[in-house]
Amino acid sequence: MNREYHKWWSDNLQRDMELLIFGHGGAKVLVFPTRDGRFYEYEKLGMVKALQHKIDAGHLQLFCIDAIYTESFYCWWAHPSGRIKRHMAYEDYVLTEVLPFMHKKNPHECVISHGLSLGAYHAANIAFRHPHLFKKLAAFSGRYDLTLNVESFYDLLDGFYNDDVYFNTPNHFLANLSSEQLLGKLREMDIVLVIGKEDPFLENNQQLSAILSAKGVNHQLLLWDNRAHSGYYWRRMAPLYI
Repeated sequence: MNREYHKWWSDNLQRDMELLIFGHGGAKVLVFPTRDGRFYEYEKLGMVKALQHKIDAGHLQLFCIDAIYTESFYCWWAHPSGRIKRHMAYEDYVLTEVLPFMHKKNPHECVISHGLSLGAYHAANIAFRHPHLFKKLAAFSGRYDLTLNVESFYDLLDGFYNDDVYFNTPNHFLANLSSEQLLGKLREMDIVLVIGKEDPFLENNQQLSAILSAKGVNHQLLLWDNRAHSGYYWRRMAPLYI
């Protein structure tokens, strides 16, 4: 299997950023890590091995990028307005640096946005905000409203709310989305949301599903037994839904 390591200085983030590529061709999969994960997490979790048959066959090429959660949503010393701004700079890094790099490496027209846990939020948020750039979304065990307090999971913005938060909260901005151009692109996307029946964010996923249905956006909300929020489950989901 082709495996490549890349690192460059990001003008958007003013720091070095790293990523790994697995595979030689096929649909491009943009992979966001979990809250505590790095660009090598997907490989360490055994996710690459779980998809190896599709990668070796040239059906998928993975681009596993790094995260900056300790500089954005989990940067507790920063004011919430600064946290969301840093998140937006990260999105700009993905849009203006990572995606062009992916297209240069591989001209395949299909780009899949994919993530696990908090990475699923990133995958969904960027796909819903820029649906013309993606053909598919595969989000596993995600939360799509970071302002919620559920179990031991807290509002990552400490009650702060402004337009930046609104437009980066799928369950909020999608509910009021009226642009037929954007809705048309969303209706063309293959959307798969997977969540455990005992996951604390099950209701959040169900709410998102209801919003998509109300907007005429076809999608799948797939429920797995138990919490289903670990590598054990994600390794079984990936070959089925990516």
